[in-house]
Amino acid sequence: MIPGPRPFPTLGYVQRLYDFIRSHPTGVDVFWAVVLLGFSGLWIGSMPALEPAVGYAAVAVLFSLVVALRRRAPERMLLLAVALGLVQLAFDIETFMADFAMLVVIFTVAAHDGPRWASRLALVGGLCAAPLSQLRWPLEGTVSVPAQVFFTVIMAVPFALAWVLGDSLRTRRAYFAQLEEKASRLEREREAQAKVAVAAERARIARELHDVVAHNVSVMVVQADGAAYVMDTSPETAKQALETISTTGRQALAEMRRLLGILRTGEHREAGEYVPQPDVEQIEELVEQVRGAGLTVDLTVEGTPRELPTGVGLTAYRIVQEALTNTRKHGGPDVGASVRLVYFDDGLGLLVEDDGRGAPQEMYEDGGADGRGHGLIGMRERVGMVGGTLDAGPRPGGGFRISALLPLKPAH
Repeated sequence: MIPGPRPFPTLGYVQRLYDFIRSHPTGVDVFWAVVLLGFSGLWIGSMPALEPAVGYAAVAVLFSLVVALRRRAPERMLLLAVALGLVQLAFDIETFMADFAMLVVIFTVAAHDGPRWASRLALVGGLCAAPLSQLRWPLEGTVSVPAQVFFTVIMAVPFALAWVLGDSLRTRRAYFAQLEEKASRLEREREAQAKVAVAAERARIARELHDVVAHNVSVMVVQADGAAYVMDTSPETAKQALETISTTGRQALAEMRRLLGILRTGEHREAGEYVPQPDVEQIEELVEQVRGAGLTVDLTVEGTPRELPTGVGLTAYRIVQEALTNTRKHGGPDVGASVRLVYFDDGLGLLVEDDGRGAPQEMYEDGGADGRGHGLIGMRERVGMVGGTLDAGPRPGGGFRISALLPLKPAH
């Protein structure tokens, strides 16, 4: 077996060198400052006179300091470079190799995300450096004015180019930083939306489970108690109660399969394995089922019945279902209830009342400290989702009342 090619080892060394340079910027600047100082020293060492060499050496050292500290204090190093340029003009220290530090500091200030005055000063100072140098130390010999102007423009190009490159780098960094901030903000928004969606889905599942389980199990418990009570004295009545338990259990299983299907597929299936969701049309069947469980219920429909939006129809059914379940649980013995449906032009009104004991106040106000009252909480959530209003509380003179108004148009 022929071994594959090994990675070129030099690439690893280059990458490590690049990482070192990025992690030690000041050290790199100091290195180049020393290099600049060394070449400037060689040039100064070739000067014949000692006195001007001292001035050149001092300027070279300070320009090297500008290069060394350009990223740690860019604005201060820019001011130092401007001061050194003025010193050169004042003391007749001609431009030499150390003046390259001016290009470096102009690029650094333009690329630095600092005060704008520093970037403007770097641009203006760089553009003025060449004309001032030409006025202070004109070209030797007889040179025409156009030639001097041309030479001055050529000398100003490196300064302008250094500023343009630095400003372009600063703009690109700002653009990438903006993109990263936008991406981070979008990620946070997506996480927040996902949390909201999860909370809403959990609330929806809780409402569905409560509506399916609480009502059907309540009917089954009532029928089972009744069957046990009359088992010996009235076997036929007990048989009917058991049949009701069986029918109610099948309905509960069908509802649970529908709910599981929604959770697995993420959508409602109107045919096949899962049953459709209940609507206003099934309220009459619900009332008959509750009557069969021993609760006296009067059903009244006012207005012209018509097809309702799916969400409104399901909400109306669940409100009636939960209200009658609460009547059986909290109304006490010999309780009676009434259900009233009113079709308006732009909405559906619901009124469910009973003449029983009613629920404790803490349950219909906030769900109760013991965790009960989830049905009323679910009612308010359902009504709020379709843009309706709900009022639940005790009736004057005894009993409990639930009133809801469901608009036929979706809430905006």
